[in-house]
Amino acid sequence: MKKSTSQWLVLLFAAMTLFSCKEALKDHDEEVKDDTSSAYSPITNEDLENAVIYEANIRQYSEKGTFNEFTKDIPELKKLGVKVIWLMPVFPISEKNRKAKGDLMVEDIKDPVERAKYLGSYYAVADYEKINPDLGTEADLNLLIETAHENGMFVILDWVANHTGWDNLWIEKHPDFYTKDEKGNIIHPKGTDWTDTADLNYENKKLWDAMSSSMIYWVETFNVDGFRCDVAHEVPTEFWNYAAKSIRDVKPVFMLAESEKKDLFIDAFDMGYNWEGHHIMNELAQGKTDVNSWDEYMLRVEENYQSDDILMNFITNHDENSWNGSVTERMGDASEAMLALQYVIPGMPLIYSGQEYGMTERLKFFEKDQIPHEKGKVWNMMEKLGALKATNPALNGGKDAASYRRINTTEDSKIYAIERQKDDHKVIYVANFSDQLVEFKAPTVVGEMTDAVRGSKSNIPADYNFTFPPYGYRVWEVRK
Repeated sequence: MKKSTSQWLVLLFAAMTLFSCKEALKDHDEEVKDDTSSAYSPITNEDLENAVIYEANIRQYSEKGTFNEFTKDIPELKKLGVKVIWLMPVFPISEKNRKAKGDLMVEDIKDPVERAKYLGSYYAVADYEKINPDLGTEADLNLLIETAHENGMFVILDWVANHTGWDNLWIEKHPDFYTKDEKGNIIHPKGTDWTDTADLNYENKKLWDAMSSSMIYWVETFNVDGFRCDVAHEVPTEFWNYAAKSIRDVKPVFMLAESEKKDLFIDAFDMGYNWEGHHIMNELAQGKTDVNSWDEYMLRVEENYQSDDILMNFITNHDENSWNGSVTERMGDASEAMLALQYVIPGMPLIYSGQEYGMTERLKFFEKDQIPHEKGKVWNMMEKLGALKATNPALNGGKDAASYRRINTTEDSKIYAIERQKDDHKVIYVANFSDQLVEFKAPTVVGEMTDAVRGSKSNIPADYNFTFPPYGYRVWEVRK
């Protein structure tokens, strides 16, 4: 049958539309292939060797306290050598039994204006698979993670497996997941004042699957690179081994334990907290001990940990800052020497939000607060130390760490001197951990010495008599 002109036009239009759709699908397929080929690689052991980790307190990071405000600054953090971003808990916070301060609950405050000030503890989780709307949306978190990946960084989530908030959906759906008293009432973790949380009972193996599944959700949905696990030693090691294997079957991840418990490192965790070392740093800064105690500690680390265990070195974090004081409060004139120390000893150095700006105040924990954002001496120092950590294998601190050697001086109870070395690369750190001016002699170093913080170069003659002021320090790169 002969077709009319209008019919031919309709067929021609349909053919053109079909062709354009095929071309669009072809382009889309190519885009998908490109996206797949450029997918960000999971974290590796090599990445850990020269990494700096940053603890991001999103709520207090900016005036708005959102993911997007933090995301803007990720390229700036890259300048500090940051390779791992640890996000403090991003989950909705329980309202029931929400803490205000001390033993005071928000619900006990009569004044609605005063009551609204208290936002609760990040660690009282209401839902393990949702985002706190105060911080932003799922799209905002995705953008943060993608931006980090584009800048060569990895993102880990703060995971709270020991307890939940009181209006967590598991309270109603799975009351058998919780620890109960003799009357059958769910209780908060024993021996703590964490009355805004409900204790989980890991004798119930169904909890293991539910918790692991929730962790895997964030890996599969948001492509996170691992987890920092709160009070990890309060949860059975067997659970962590089970969960870590389940997660790593999906994607290789980095696991950080808020603990020094040795058996956590065997299978589940890559890194733990250097709590003991941190406390000795405080005591050194406060004149409560001398260098001998630090030397003894380093020997214990060598004896008690496996060679591929990593410790996170820090002079502050969210707990220390909020409850025990800022760096300057606790360490005073020794602050700079201790900051340098956390970069040069074996392990991974931590930066806590605000530390990079020389923050001198304690951040509020249950209320909205804000870190400073003015770059100064601490930022400049961190930038130099971060560059040294990133580029000099002598500061490798991961599973294949550079060697550590104590250098003896004529004043070893006051002067702490060490050498880190990897192949032909060498870094020397010397500090006066006392409040007195100290004169001392040290073995001759062969080669040109560049001060990594101050930039000066020198060749120190044999039998040189050093003079270091109270808490004075030097970080030298040595080249033959």
